[in-house]
Amino acid sequence: MSKTQVSSLNVSKAAYEQLAYFALRSQMLFDQAADVMPTNQSMPGTSVVFTKFADLSAATTPLTEDTDVTPVAMSDAQVTVTLFEYGNAVNTTAKLRGTSFLDVDAAAANIIGYNAGDSIDQVVREVLSAGTQNIFYGSGGASLPTSRATVGSDDIITANDVRKMTASLRKKNVAPRDGGFYVGFIHPDVSYDLRRETGNASWNAPHINVDTVNIYTGEIGTFESVRFIETPRAKIFEDASDGSGSSTGGGATVDVYCTHVMGQQALAKAYSIVDGNGPFPRIIEGPVVDVLRRFNPTGWHWLGGYGRFREESLGRIESASSIGANS
Repeated sequence: MSKTQVSSLNVSKAAYEQLAYFALRSQMLFDQAADVMPTNQSMPGTSVVFTKFADLSAATTPLTEDTDVTPVAMSDAQVTVTLFEYGNAVNTTAKLRGTSFLDVDAAAANIIGYNAGDSIDQVVREVLSAGTQNIFYGSGGASLPTSRATVGSDDIITANDVRKMTASLRKKNVAPRDGGFYVGFIHPDVSYDLRRETGNASWNAPHINVDTVNIYTGEIGTFESVRFIETPRAKIFEDASDGSGSSTGGGATVDVYCTHVMGQQALAKAYSIVDGNGPFPRIIEGPVVDVLRRFNPTGWHWLGGYGRFREESLGRIESASSIGANS
């Protein structure tokens, strides 16, 4: 009688988990900075024009009893937010759907949804990082930088840089946002430097004296009237400095990080409201138009834009990081 050798069998196979996992992701955060939006738009258009009036100079001279006042001129300014189309799409094929052990259409929808949020968040970040007022530089080094190109590898953020920022905003009558705090978007590399600073006026000192829980958990929160939100999407100007200002080309090796801080009405947002458009990107199942109906397109689309509404309400601290790429 013959025997079947165990080594000749081919019945043991690898099993596959049928739950799909996706890349590590950060949340969409910068859009929440936009607190100015159209409320009474005259008509659809390629752009939206916002108008803001300036205050009159204070009238501190007493009036003369028998002399009329002389009217002064009012002044206004306009901010234009241009609408642009953004979008992306993928296709799944009949062969892929028919041979995959996973639901590839569901995976495509998940990936497209995240791509929409990731893309628009970066669009907002670029608008914020181009602000022209309230710009400070990390003061952790031996000398204070005077420009992005002079930020050295030791010019990291300090607690006092945050104080200077809030003082600058208050001097310009910039109102805090929800909860009475300004909002700050900070890169984890910069957050590390800010929270590791020692001394009685540092980030850690109040928590050590009052509540040690935040020290143990490493929780990011509020400091010097700024509510900090960590995001790896905070703007980084890669190889922007050589520390001396003499080179921003091949000799520049220091990455310069932006910590964005803002109060009310720093950012405006506009968007189309026709053809299903709205404040956020929408997921679209494209039409199946090929002859054999094999291709299922899935995408996202948004028609909108962002603009800095009040430059004085927006600021940034440009600094290096002790754990950043500086060589």
